[in-house]
Amino acid sequence: MKTLTSFVVVILLQSLLFHVYGRHQSSSKNILEDSSPFPSDFLFGTASSAYQYEGAFLTDGKSLNNWDVFTHKNPGGRFGEINYLGIKYYSKLIDALISRGIKPFVTLNHMDYPQELENRFQSWLNPEMQNEFGYLANICFKHFGNRVKYWTTLNEPNQQLIIGYLTGKFPPSRCSSPYGNCSQGNSETEPFIAAHNMILAHAKAVNIYQTKYQKEQKGSIGIVVQTSWFEPISDSNADKEAAESAQSFYSNWILDPVIYGKYPKEMVNILGPALPQFSSNEVKNLENSRADFIGINHYTSYFIQDCLTSACNTGHGAFKAEGFALKLDRKGNVSIGELTDVDWQHIDPEGFHKMLNYLKDRYPNIPMFITENGFGDLQKPETTDKELLHDTKRIQYMSGYLEALQAAMRDGANVKGYFVWSLLDNFEWLFGYKVRFGLFHVDLTTLKRTPKQSASWYKNFIEEHVNRRDLVDNQ
Repeated sequence: MKTLTSFVVVILLQSLLFHVYGRHQSSSKNILEDSSPFPSDFLFGTASSAYQYEGAFLTDGKSLNNWDVFTHKNPGGRFGEINYLGIKYYSKLIDALISRGIKPFVTLNHMDYPQELENRFQSWLNPEMQNEFGYLANICFKHFGNRVKYWTTLNEPNQQLIIGYLTGKFPPSRCSSPYGNCSQGNSETEPFIAAHNMILAHAKAVNIYQTKYQKEQKGSIGIVVQTSWFEPISDSNADKEAAESAQSFYSNWILDPVIYGKYPKEMVNILGPALPQFSSNEVKNLENSRADFIGINHYTSYFIQDCLTSACNTGHGAFKAEGFALKLDRKGNVSIGELTDVDWQHIDPEGFHKMLNYLKDRYPNIPMFITENGFGDLQKPETTDKELLHDTKRIQYMSGYLEALQAAMRDGANVKGYFVWSLLDNFEWLFGYKVRFGLFHVDLTTLKRTPKQSASWYKNFIEEHVNRRDLVDNQ
C-alpha cells in the first residue's frame, strides 16, 4: 500500500469490473412485461480497499499508518513531503482500469491515516485534522481528477466513530465504561467531537473540489455511510421511536449534517450539550458544499427495543451515546432474517428495500450508489476450498438483495449503481483473513485467485439486465 502523502491512505476503488457481451434471448413481450429498472447510466461493479488489499507495508516511501501500528504493533501528513511514488502507483492503476473500460470510484479515506497525526494531535479529535484532509483531497484532485469522475470523501465515518471512539475495538481504541474497556477515552463525548471534525473535513474536501476542479474535470463527489435497517421489535410508539433514534445515531448522524447542515433532532434531544454545535459559518459551508450523491454500504438488519422509557437489558445500542435503542437479532424465537456464521450479518433483503425507501423519503432526489453489499463466509478449520468456491449462499444473498434494490428503484429510489463487496477475499479488519467476502477466492499461501460461482453469477446478472434494458429502450 502506498500513500500519496504521508497522510490518509487512498484508495477505495469501486469499479465497473464486468464487460457485457452477447444478447439476451427472451422475447420482447416477456422483456417488456419484466423490464429491468436499471437506467442506461447505471453502474455495476465491485468494491475494494487499499489497506485491505495491497500489503506493501513499507514500500515506495509509505509511512506507518494507524492500522499498521494496530496490527503490527516516519509518518508525516503535511509534516512530510508529497510521495510521488504513491502518485505514480495510483496513476498507473487508474490508467489500467480505464484502459479496460472500468470507471474508477476513488475514496479519499477508508479507515486508515498516518499514525503521526494521532501522535501529534489525536487525529479526528482535533480540528487540525480538517486541514490535513483538505490537503490530501487537493493533491488527489490535482493529480487524478482529469481521469477520476467519481469521488467519495470518507468511507463509513459513522462506523469508524462507533468502533474507534465508542467501543474502542478499532484504532485509536478510545472508549469508556460501559461501552468498552479502553485505557483512554470518553464514549459519551469523543465520538461526537470526532464526528464533527469528520463532517467538516468532508465539507472542506467537497468545497475544494466544487470550487477549484469540478467545472473543468466534470466529475462528482459524495460521502459513504454504513446503513442497517432497524425494525421496531413491537408496534408500541416507544419501540417505533427507538428505531428512529437508532437511525439517527447511525447513518442520519452523518447524512443530516452533510445534506441539511444540522444534526438529527433525536441526537440533540438525548445528548444535549455533549453534541457539538455548528457555528453559523460552518452551517453556511455545509450548505454551500452539498454532496452530489451519497454512497450506501448495507449488509444487515436488527430489531430495535426502546431503552429510554422502559427497563432494558444491557447490550449493543442500549446506552445514551447509542440513542437508548437496543439492537437485537431475535424477537423471541423469530430472527431478523436468516442468521449467519458472521455474528453481525443477518440476511434480510426486505430490510434493504425498506432502508432505501427510508433514505429516498428523508433525502428526496439525491442520487445514491450502493457502494458496498455482500456476504461473508466464515472460514472454519474444516472448511475446504471447494466449499468456498461453491458459494451458493453468497449467490442467494446477492440475488435477494438485488431483487430488493430493483423493488426500491421501482418505488422511486434514485439509485445509480451497485457494487459488491468484494472483488477479492481480503483482510477483514479484526477478523483477519477468516471471513471471506470475495467473488474471487485467494489462496493465502500462493495468492492464486480463482473465480467463485458468485463471480460467474454476477457477470451473468449484469449481462442479462443490461441487454434486457437495451431491448426495452429500443422498442
